[in-house]
Amino acid sequence: MASGNQFAGSTEEQSSSCQWSLDMSEEMEGDHNEDLGHLPADTPWPAVTMAPRKRSRHGLGFLCCFGGSDIPEINLRDNHPLQFLEFSSPIPNTEELNIRFAELVDELDLTDKNREAMFALPPEKKWQIYCSKKKEQDDPNKLATSWPDYYIDRINSMAAMQSLYAFDEEETEMRNQVVEDLKTALRTQPMRFVTRFIELEGLTCLLNFLRSMDHATCESRIHTSLIGCIKALMNNSQGRAHVLAQPEAISTIAQSLRTENSKTKVAVLEILGAVCLVPGGHKKVLQAMLHYQVYAAERTRFQTLLNELDRSLGRYRDEVNLKTAIMSFINAVLNAGAGEDNLEFRLHLRYEFLMLGIQPVIDKLRQHENAILDKHLDFFEMVRNEDDLELARRFDMVHVDTKSASQMFELIHKKLKYTEAYPCLLSVLHHCLQMPYKRNGGYFQQWQLLDRILQQIVLQDERGVDPDLAPLENFNVKNIVNMLINENEVKQWRDQAEKFRKEHMELVSRLERKERECETKTLEKEEMMRTLNKMKDKLARESQELRQARGQVAELVAQLSELSTGPVSSPPPPGGPLTLSSSVTTNDLPPPPPPLPFACCPPPPPPPLPPGGPPIPPGAPPCLGMGLPLPQDPYPSSDVPLRKKRVPQPSHPLKSFNWVKLNEERVPGTVWNEIDDMQVFRILDLEDFEKMFSAYQRHQELITNPPQQKELGSTEDIYLASRKVKELSVIDGRRAQNCIILLSKLKLSNEEIRQAILKMDEQEDLAKDMLEQLLKFIPEKSDIDLLEEHKHEIERMARADRFLYEMSRIDHYQQRLQALFFKKKFQERLAEAKPKVEAILLASRELVRSKRLRQMLEVILAIGNFMNKGQRGGAYGFRVASLNKIADTKSSIDRNISLLHYLIMILEKHFPDILNMPSELQHLPEAAKVNLAELEKEVGNLRKGLRAVEVELEYQRRQVREPNDKFVPVMSDFITVSSFSFSELEDQLNEARDKFAKALMHFGEHDSKMQPDEFFGIFDTFLQAFSEARQDLEAMRRRKEEEERRARMEAMLKEQRDRERWQRQRKVLAAGSSLEEGGEFDDLVSALRSGEVFDKDLCKLKRSRKRSGSQALEVTRERAINRLHY
Repeated sequence: MASGNQFAGSTEEQSSSCQWSLDMSEEMEGDHNEDLGHLPADTPWPAVTMAPRKRSRHGLGFLCCFGGSDIPEINLRDNHPLQFLEFSSPIPNTEELNIRFAELVDELDLTDKNREAMFALPPEKKWQIYCSKKKEQDDPNKLATSWPDYYIDRINSMAAMQSLYAFDEEETEMRNQVVEDLKTALRTQPMRFVTRFIELEGLTCLLNFLRSMDHATCESRIHTSLIGCIKALMNNSQGRAHVLAQPEAISTIAQSLRTENSKTKVAVLEILGAVCLVPGGHKKVLQAMLHYQVYAAERTRFQTLLNELDRSLGRYRDEVNLKTAIMSFINAVLNAGAGEDNLEFRLHLRYEFLMLGIQPVIDKLRQHENAILDKHLDFFEMVRNEDDLELARRFDMVHVDTKSASQMFELIHKKLKYTEAYPCLLSVLHHCLQMPYKRNGGYFQQWQLLDRILQQIVLQDERGVDPDLAPLENFNVKNIVNMLINENEVKQWRDQAEKFRKEHMELVSRLERKERECETKTLEKEEMMRTLNKMKDKLARESQELRQARGQVAELVAQLSELSTGPVSSPPPPGGPLTLSSSVTTNDLPPPPPPLPFACCPPPPPPPLPPGGPPIPPGAPPCLGMGLPLPQDPYPSSDVPLRKKRVPQPSHPLKSFNWVKLNEERVPGTVWNEIDDMQVFRILDLEDFEKMFSAYQRHQELITNPPQQKELGSTEDIYLASRKVKELSVIDGRRAQNCIILLSKLKLSNEEIRQAILKMDEQEDLAKDMLEQLLKFIPEKSDIDLLEEHKHEIERMARADRFLYEMSRIDHYQQRLQALFFKKKFQERLAEAKPKVEAILLASRELVRSKRLRQMLEVILAIGNFMNKGQRGGAYGFRVASLNKIADTKSSIDRNISLLHYLIMILEKHFPDILNMPSELQHLPEAAKVNLAELEKEVGNLRKGLRAVEVELEYQRRQVREPNDKFVPVMSDFITVSSFSFSELEDQLNEARDKFAKALMHFGEHDSKMQPDEFFGIFDTFLQAFSEARQDLEAMRRRKEEEERRARMEAMLKEQRDRERWQRQRKVLAAGSSLEEGGEFDDLVSALRSGEVFDKDLCKLKRSRKRSGSQALEVTRERAINRLHY
């Protein structure tokens, strides 16, 4: 190196040296001398060597991530003494230096032992490394390729364009170089690069590219490089965790086995084999192979691997590498994960390979005479031998011939002959004999189902977890076995649970009725307390007003008596000025108090005037309660003339604003009289307005989508109930059927229904909807007459007939039922009407009081007068319906911009406070939904209902009541409370009408006969369009900013294109050196390829084989050259 600083590892272990050494060596190369404290180029550095790594022989101990490797020892040569550098920045104290250096080391994602080696460096060396890396990170000339965004965009574009047109060789090479650069960056860049790559869904980008590759790309080097990128990402702990967390990642990687490129297959198999050794990865690999079976249309799992293992490629090196990768993968699948300590799993999975004919292929592979390949073959056979011996020991045998059905049956028969399971074995065999069988029939799947059930019974552990993917979902062996332990107990528990369930449902039903009863009583009590407090306040207020009125009357009487003693003047002429009557009018006296609600006595009348008082002079206003105020003029006049409009004239014709001009005689007394639109013209940019809304338009097509309609059908209920034999029924059949259905829903007897009606449903047995249905089955006069004729046969009456007969015996049954239903629905109907009345009242106030709305109307008036000429111009106001026509006027420059958009631009620039106008008009949406005619009709229905209840109450008071009849006390309290609540609603409705009329007058709409839903709907629609237009403008701004940002990005990339080529070449050289270094995942792949991962097990098996050598020699095993072709 130029600076003389070297980190040299052993030759055979260069591929697994630490990542940080590459970064350190790069920083100290060539042109970085000026960053190292201005040290002269010829100054020698103390050489640093790294002791050779010792090869570990302890299972998985070679992995850095598993903590089994020896860390490199860093030794300083004494050839050159250390020389202190003059750093451009002073070295901070030890604590701060360690904090900064720890942040740098964290980005390198080193193992714990390598982190300790880094922290063991001298402070000067730590500060030198930190300053160098910091200078590189803060370099303003850093290329776009230093960020993962660049690679993700390029790969996405490559995936999108591969199906559009074919690429030449140079373009293909450039695309491959991009992927290679990403692979290098994932290995060499700091930790934040990988983190950023993960956050930007870089893995998803790679997986999508793998899924969408065409055939040419699939067979090219790009495919191999993409797999290399994923492998480089998995070489990082955070990246590996992200790959394993993706549900479809391993399955997508497995799809690459379908390529003909042997290098790609080797890379994929190395990843899959290494994932088997990672905690939680073994099952994902098995799932990926099942996915590949469907993807590649394999007959059975692993079929493609066995075909590749048996196929000859013609190129020795490539063939040996591929076959070695396949055997290492097979050994990893068999012995990792559940295969580490589960004999049944190894036998199960190995049987799949044996059935595919792996044994003769292994014998054939021995001909290659490759040491590494032979190592994997030996391990496969030795583990198989050990498993076969272990299986034989379970049956006290030397060897079990799994190819002989008779021998396996004899072993099972011998094992179960004197056990409780023997009858079950006989049953299984008996039913197997009855299984359908035809030589060419389609019964294979039934035997396959039996095979899969047995597999799952053998493999599933006590927790119900399947080490291999469960062939049958929701098949838990332990649960099924527990269910079969004692069927009688299960049946008893089921019966007991059903009994408890019924009791529980009954208790829940009773609890719900009690809760409804309690809730109803609580609401009635609260309503009565509120009404009582309001009545007290009203009574105190009216008493005070009564005392004041009596005092005024006394004063007037005293004045009359004084005037009567003075000289009598001649009466004034009719219509002339008044003397006494002008001072004593109806306005001087307070209005008479309103009558109190039901059950309250009216207050005593005021004392009469003393006799002898003077008569009322002619022409005086009527006395109290004798007349109505005179009607006001709906068009108030004003002597003040309207100011003349001086609207600026545009330089060329403009589009017109389609408003409805308000007549000048209607302007006085409205909001338009307070508006001065002339001052707006001093603020507006009229030239820009003329350009935007010129009369010369551009053509733009509008496309509309026809609405889709759906057709809904309906079905009718069918008659399901059947009559009992010899039942007496005189009611219409359909009516009787519907009545029976209703009674079945009530779940009450006739007597319980009768008592509930008499007691006014104190226990809340009758819901409101049930009462509404009961009103449809009121006994008619003809029904009662027929039922009376057969009352002596009441026991024979059908259910519906008997119900109607017993209900007809209740006095005023229909009126009672209607009163009860009205009582239950009153608060609900009142609660529905009040918000509507309040919405009209509040919305009317908000429109009249809104200052921002008045200012906005002023701006719109100015714009309209500037745009319109002739009869439409020079307006002093306009109809409010014109507000929703603003959006119809489009700009002649951009058809996407309307006059409403431009209005918002003006408000944002000159009147930003007006944009908060919607906050002053919060009740408009609710008021726009209110139909005043329907509201008044509902209030009238409530008035009629209260009157009907009062009439029935008076009738019941005159009758002799039954002991359980509580109609009078319950409905008396109800009338007292509800009448007062209803009077409040009526007063509020009258106030709302008055405020609404004033709002119409305020906007000059007093002659339009508008209803609230139409009037408030105009403003509500305008506010919605106003809000949508603001959102449109914001979206336009964002799009414009995005286009500008993209243009800047493209310009930057274009400027750096030449430097980018130079940088790519430099990265290729750096990648060549970095690939000699490796991370922990590379160590895992390398150990799996060489077979080191199985060294520990091989040594163990060899020792075991020596111990049992005499037994093994006696066993003459058949190899695969037989009919089964294992």
